[in-house]
Amino acid sequence: MNEKRINRIIITLSIIIPVVVALLFNVKIVGVDLSFLPPIYATINGITGVLLIIAVIAIKNGKRLAHERIIKVNLLLSSSFLIMYIMYHTTSEPTIYAGHGSMKYIYYFVLLSHILLSVLVVPLVLFTLSKTLTRQFDKHKKLARITFPIWLYVAFSGVIVYLMISPFYV
Repeated sequence: MNEKRINRIIITLSIIIPVVVALLFNVKIVGVDLSFLPPIYATINGITGVLLIIAVIAIKNGKRLAHERIIKVNLLLSSSFLIMYIMYHTTSEPTIYAGHGSMKYIYYFVLLSHILLSVLVVPLVLFTLSKTLTRQFDKHKKLARITFPIWLYVAFSGVIVYLMISPFYV
């Protein structure tokens, strides 16, 4: 597959995924209780963050195969997170953060930055991955230096958002 085709696919996915997620927020499936999912997908976010750190350590130690395998696991974990997140939000009413004072501002800052960067991280991860698929390892390394901290922030901020909102789940 050539690079132009890969880029078109990545751009298409980077548009479709957030649009579909946003549209699905307007869909409500009744009679299905998936209230057990938030701690599971928050845990997946935490594991993703830890594995990202391990993947960077692996590649810095010249363990390319281990790095590749860990990143593949992270791609599966992130995909699983997204599926569970959509399933939960299509079957549940939104939870309102009921904290007060400065904690409310902190929560909304973390939540908003998490949401915005989670949209941005999709194309970054896919473009970074595409550089390995096209064997452009120097470009992969340069792009990974941008992708890694954003993906890491999205992973761990997802855990923080969950921990801050979980006392207010109905």
